[in-house]
Amino acid sequence: MIDMITATAATLGVAAACGALGVPRASYYRDVRPSQGPRREPATPRRLSDEERAAVLALLREERFVDRAPAEIYATLLDEKRYVCSIRTMYRVLAENGEVRERRDVLRHPAYTRPELLATRPNELWSWDITKLLGPAKWTYFHLYVILDVFSRYVVGWMVAPRESDELAAKLIETSCERHAIAREQLTLHADRGSSMTSKQVAHLLADLGVTKTHSRPHVSDDNPYSETQFKTLKYRPDFPERFGSIEDARAFCARFFEWYNQEHHHSGLALLTPADVHFSRVPERLRTRDEALAAAHEAHPERFVRRPPRAARPPTAAWINPPKASSAGTQDGPPDCAPKEHGGSGGTTPAQPGGAH
Repeated sequence: MIDMITATAATLGVAAACGALGVPRASYYRDVRPSQGPRREPATPRRLSDEERAAVLALLREERFVDRAPAEIYATLLDEKRYVCSIRTMYRVLAENGEVRERRDVLRHPAYTRPELLATRPNELWSWDITKLLGPAKWTYFHLYVILDVFSRYVVGWMVAPRESDELAAKLIETSCERHAIAREQLTLHADRGSSMTSKQVAHLLADLGVTKTHSRPHVSDDNPYSETQFKTLKYRPDFPERFGSIEDARAFCARFFEWYNQEHHHSGLALLTPADVHFSRVPERLRTRDEALAAAHEAHPERFVRRPPRAARPPTAAWINPPKASSAGTQDGPPDCAPKEHGGSGGTTPAQPGGAH
């Protein structure tokens, strides 16, 4: 194509030849002209010579200037009736020698890995956290400990205590593992980086029980989404009081709430099944009942279901904390984060096969 344009350009001209063949003139000129390589800026006459730059660097490294900023050095030299170079040039010289950094020996925070946790059945991945409940007077609180099964959203253990304590947390975790017959190497327990969660007593207990522990990144609430959204469900209940009159009052309310949450609450992230249905493998029975009801409705009024016979929605087959990110090719290394979730969060669920139209 380029050769054809070149051959006809002598008679028709480049513009006419490119227009006839539908080739932009810029593309033609770019192809016929040799590449010049990256453009290099010409050296400015104002630039310091290599000897002058070495002298500036030696000056900046003097003992009296080694821990001072270039602006301070510049001002000090002017007070001494000396001008060496501008402040910006001092920074350039330091940057060329890799010396533009924090000069003090300060603490640098480590890079924390983004947790990616998957649950495909109950009692495989638990999440736990502690939240405060307002007490009867200002600055008084009760502490609610909750352990949640990520796959089924079933609350496997909870406790209201007057204080936050690693000893109480360890006792709740141990009791919950015994109640649900957790075997060694079966469970992963995820939490944020609170003092109780990272305590030695809890770490030693989990090691003795053979439970793997993981933690959120610091100041990243989305790394523990299931516990956070469960607390929001609790505190957004219409009957949740502004304050609790006593610790007994708080315990009585939580007992009623968790009974409702586990046994009666139709969870939007579980295809409107209850956590107890999923946790105790009652899903096939529930889906059979719902499918029968929808089949009867379709038989009575088939015109109301346009696409196909209805089928009850299926619960997700997996639950993620931070599902793997999609690759640049548009694929995903793990199940997608596309199922409904209660009150947001970064937890992902893998949906089952879609049902019929409703």
